[in-house]
Amino acid sequence: MKGSEKYQIQYFPVENYEPEWIKKDHIEKAPIWCSVDLRDGNQALIIPMSLEEKLEFFDELVRLGFKEIEIGFPAASETEYEFTRKLIEENRIPDDVAIQVLTQSREHIIAKTFEAVRGCKNAIVHLYNSTSLAQREQVFRKSKEEITQIAVDGAKLCKEYREKTEGNFRFEYSPESFTGTEMDFAADVCNAVLDVWEPTPEDKVIINLPVTVELSMPHVYANQIEYMCKKLHNRENVIVSLHPHNDRGCGVADTEMGLLAGADRVEGTLFGNGERTGNVDIVTLALNMYSQGVDPELDFSNLPAVAEVYERVTRMRVYERQPYSGQLVFAAFSGSHQDAIAKGMHYREEKGDGKWTVPYLPLDPTDVGRVYEADVIRINSQSGRGGISYVLETKYSLHLPVKMREEVGYLIKGVSDRKHAELQPKEIHQIFTETYVNRDGRLQIPEVHYEQKKGEGIIATVTMVYDGKEQIVKGSGNGRLDAVSNAIKQVVGDTYTLKNYEEHAIESKTDAKAAAYVRIKTPDKKNSWGVGIDNDIIVASVKALTSAINRAGL
Repeated sequence: MKGSEKYQIQYFPVENYEPEWIKKDHIEKAPIWCSVDLRDGNQALIIPMSLEEKLEFFDELVRLGFKEIEIGFPAASETEYEFTRKLIEENRIPDDVAIQVLTQSREHIIAKTFEAVRGCKNAIVHLYNSTSLAQREQVFRKSKEEITQIAVDGAKLCKEYREKTEGNFRFEYSPESFTGTEMDFAADVCNAVLDVWEPTPEDKVIINLPVTVELSMPHVYANQIEYMCKKLHNRENVIVSLHPHNDRGCGVADTEMGLLAGADRVEGTLFGNGERTGNVDIVTLALNMYSQGVDPELDFSNLPAVAEVYERVTRMRVYERQPYSGQLVFAAFSGSHQDAIAKGMHYREEKGDGKWTVPYLPLDPTDVGRVYEADVIRINSQSGRGGISYVLETKYSLHLPVKMREEVGYLIKGVSDRKHAELQPKEIHQIFTETYVNRDGRLQIPEVHYEQKKGEGIIATVTMVYDGKEQIVKGSGNGRLDAVSNAIKQVVGDTYTLKNYEEHAIESKTDAKAAAYVRIKTPDKKNSWGVGIDNDIIVASVKALTSAINRAGL
């Protein structure tokens, strides 16, 4: 691909640095979460949310468990200002939730921001200015000293306005475009702000280190975070926050490595909405932790409902392959995957210790509001016998014999292939029923009577209709089905051998039924399966044998 020579590395790695975070292999506890759906997410929408939609989304975020929610840039528009005031004046903010508002380092904007949050019981004022080399040279055309002064002036103004505004306010500072900033300069700017704000244990300050544009591999960002954690003044009273975007597709990795490197807090959005390729997806982050035994302290137990609200108010769509939340992420179409999942589920029922270890499913779908039958095993032309059998078993309580599964698998896959379509469980059941269950044909058996005679085994008196002619025939055998089979052979001839018989009860809330499965083999060595279903297991077994004979065309 031509043209690569015009690109160059724009980030500033920490030089000659031996990271400590790399020795860790997992996140041990949930960070402080801050949703920026209503600000960063909203500003990226083609049609920004209305006031009513923002109120609904705010309530949903509170329900999910967010304790910090960035609600907007109240000095930027009347809608943003009105939304802020409505939340405060109508007492819509729970006591344990802080709203966060964004402001540039300019006095009239800071003044408007404090006016918007006046009277708020718990608010975070988020000050930012850009510090990257590219922004300094191309946009602001200012020196490092001048950029630092912008940040310091803003910090002083925030402190002044806090003193004269009713309410309870904390501070956050972001060196925007942090990842394109020289690390020593980023530390100097943040420390200059910290020296103004003078954080204490009771009044901690948030230093947010954003991946405004993703420029590097995730480990580079983690090194930058660890470096900053060591360089920041008064670190014990500073909350280090991450705000990754996803330009290189590594937003989740950036965040997870940044947390290993010492960060305390994460700003992101549901499903990764945001400018360009989006913000980091908090759903994915939270469920990554959850799947490794860490409580994320957010409630995603009904992801379909969360996605419904999100899609409706943002007019965005949750991609089908979005981790954990997409419609297809738990779906297995591959035959080998389906077989492994089905066996894993059975193993869990039989021998499991309660821990989730099912192959191909890193998370129990029911934990996030999904349904096994609808979401896990999906049937198309790529599916296998294990998946098809699993659908019939879990949805319709039909436990196919092992030797029958391959034949049924090829049958169902063939239908899907010809239709070029996925088959729903009810379609699979219909095909199975029409092909195997209680099949009519040349032979019908409306009535059978049994008696047991000493030395003769079971005697079956069979009323049968064959090619339209009714006759009563007796047969003996070592069991009821064997006796019926021997009676049938007196009419159709010795044209088959009874090879397999299995039976089981069908679990049903409405009535008790039984299923029987019979395989016969004809002289030309062809197999024919039949299935009988009836309230009486003996009747079901006769129906299964009759179905197998009719399917064989005997």
